[in-house]
Amino acid sequence: MLRPVRMSHQTLRLLAAFVAQPRDWRYGYDLSRATTLKSGTLYPILMRLNKRGWLETRWVAPELSGRPPRHMYRLTPDGLRVARTSLAPSDARVLRRSAYGAARC
Repeated sequence: MLRPVRMSHQTLRLLAAFVAQPRDWRYGYDLSRATTLKSGTLYPILMRLNKRGWLETRWVAPELSGRPPRHMYRLTPDGLRVARTSLAPSDARVLRRSAYGAARC
């Protein structure tokens, strides 16, 4: 049985980025920029969410030759449900935060 995911501030920021565009495939660098999370924080969270079945993943071939394939991520229906529940109005402060920490109106 899987332990519950610790919903740290960083995990909530990542979930908020996914909820903002729930049907879009996102790659790590894009998520890092959107959340200001460094790779050492971001990728372990992505792996935990994937392990729980909350993320779909796939590899995408590069558009330009000579570039490596990208690992893409998207919330599953269960992941979207959990994310929306976790980002209830009491956690709305996470959604208002921009990539650089300033509040959005």
